[in-house]
Amino acid sequence: MKKISLAILAMMVTFLGFSQEEVQKKSNVQEFTPSKLLSKGQWDIKFFNSLYTQTKQTGAGTGESFDIERQNFFTNTTEIYTGVSNNSRINVGLVFQIRANNYGGQNALSVFDFENNGVDSRSGLTTIAPSIRVQPFASVPNFSFTSSLYLPVFKDEAVPAYLDKRSTFWETKFFYDKTFGGGNWQIFTEADFGFNFGENQSDADVLTENSSERFANNSLFLPLSAFLSYFPSSKSTLFVNAQQAFLIDLGNNFEQNYTQLGFGGKYQLTNALNIEASYGKFVRGNNFQGLGETFSIGLRALL
Repeated sequence: MKKISLAILAMMVTFLGFSQEEVQKKSNVQEFTPSKLLSKGQWDIKFFNSLYTQTKQTGAGTGESFDIERQNFFTNTTEIYTGVSNNSRINVGLVFQIRANNYGGQNALSVFDFENNGVDSRSGLTTIAPSIRVQPFASVPNFSFTSSLYLPVFKDEAVPAYLDKRSTFWETKFFYDKTFGGGNWQIFTEADFGFNFGENQSDADVLTENSSERFANNSLFLPLSAFLSYFPSSKSTLFVNAQQAFLIDLGNNFEQNYTQLGFGGKYQLTNALNIEASYGKFVRGNNFQGLGETFSIGLRALL
């Protein structure tokens, strides 16, 4: 009996030891926020899909909204990064985007037909961006920035349908996160500075160029975002988020702003693969800003 009791005690101590180790060990969804960089030779591959659909829009120069026929915008963003420095403070990568849009009151899911008639439906590969991530201060490991240069690669067509911005877009994102509450809570903040370069909308040739795709040229895009996350388990997180964004005129005689609120969650499916789902709602805006909803789902592999 004594030997059995000692064996049970030993198993309980071993089990508690493993359990404590599991609690202390962070999962990928906890550790690899955008602030966290990869080690040398490590890979981060993310497929993020967003469907934005709207039936309301604000007026010219105002925040007053009015009803419109449904418009749908699908974006697939693929990001591939790898660590290249021995101190895990520099990552390089490539980002590319595929879009599908349609207009005229079509069903929200109809964008997945990927039609391209130029009149009320367009789709295709739109941008490619070389990118670099840097952790500038070794003493602040949860602060980093990502700088990307988005190059438009889709054909310029004088058609009614809008596909994507006809801009060379240089975007730098600054990330910072802080974990608190015994590791159960995390605040994540992001500030973006995006410069749109290109021909002014008023200078576009209406016979050969799409003027609507030049609306943002020569402007600064400045979104400010905050995410509050709660970790119900080591493999999952729930979050709420808010974003205030400004499109500031730098010579194209056009500016916008909007406010977006949302929520979502992440779950670690395997040691390498995470899944994410989220919802966002544009609650206000100004000057031709859509007031729609965004449904997103993404997969991320850390190898």
